[in-house]
Amino acid sequence: MADTRAIAEPLPLAAAARPAVAGTRFRKRTLFLVAYLLFAILPVYWMVNMSFKTNEEILGVFSLWPREFTFANYLTIFGDPSWYSGYINSLIYVTINVVMSLLVALPAAYAFSRYTFIGDKHVFFWLLTNRMTPPAIFLLPFFQLYTTLGLMDTHIAVALAHMVFNVPLAVWILEGFMSGVPREIDETAYIDGYSFPRFFLTIFVPLIKAGIGVAAFFCFMFSWVELLMARTLTSVNAKPIVAVMTRTVSAAGMDWGVLAAAGVLTIVPGAIVIWFVRHYIAKGFAMGRV
Repeated sequence: MADTRAIAEPLPLAAAARPAVAGTRFRKRTLFLVAYLLFAILPVYWMVNMSFKTNEEILGVFSLWPREFTFANYLTIFGDPSWYSGYINSLIYVTINVVMSLLVALPAAYAFSRYTFIGDKHVFFWLLTNRMTPPAIFLLPFFQLYTTLGLMDTHIAVALAHMVFNVPLAVWILEGFMSGVPREIDETAYIDGYSFPRFFLTIFVPLIKAGIGVAAFFCFMFSWVELLMARTLTSVNAKPIVAVMTRTVSAAGMDWGVLAAAGVLTIVPGAIVIWFVRHYIAKGFAMGRV
């Protein structure tokens, strides 16, 4: 009995040490989380802070918040057609690109997930190599082709150019979600007399709506932030906001306040899209499909 008590005595000490270890781990995780949030949020906060300052205050005084709070920078953007038209142009060609990319990627991803054919792996790899190619590689061919066809400075021109990069990404994402849907669902629908379009739109698409949301999000973000092709293939009528923002450079110097306000407004559409598809993105990461 004495030996048993001697062996059992350290157990309360070990049990008491567990909360201390857990508390130390919690503090470390909290510290890392706070450091990460500060690192990620600080640039955004500083841009918002600058957007409510005058150029004189931005260049002359270091301050964590505006001393002379002003909406003049935002009024400049909303009052100048050359500024707000850039946002409208960007939204137009980005929307066209997302819709067209999904319309092309959905049947292609279904074919890769359901059928086996000669060279299917090679074709799939070739699609992904397009996604890994720098946009500058395709710039000259697109420029010459669009000049010949009369598509320069149009929204459809930028949307089609971005499809070269967004369609492979969408196919890759959707193929992963479609492969997780049992083939028995397809067979059961055919036995019940469903045509393929009816089955695909009414049964299959709702099952992969999370994948569609994730693919739409990544297509939107690439097309929204891409600068090189959007700036080169447009001049006036379809000029995007990323190109308009370069107008802040003048003989008087950089208009930092207006540039910061434009940056804040550029973040808003992406934040809205993330808010609506956040559950789909989380589900995609949880399923290991993203």
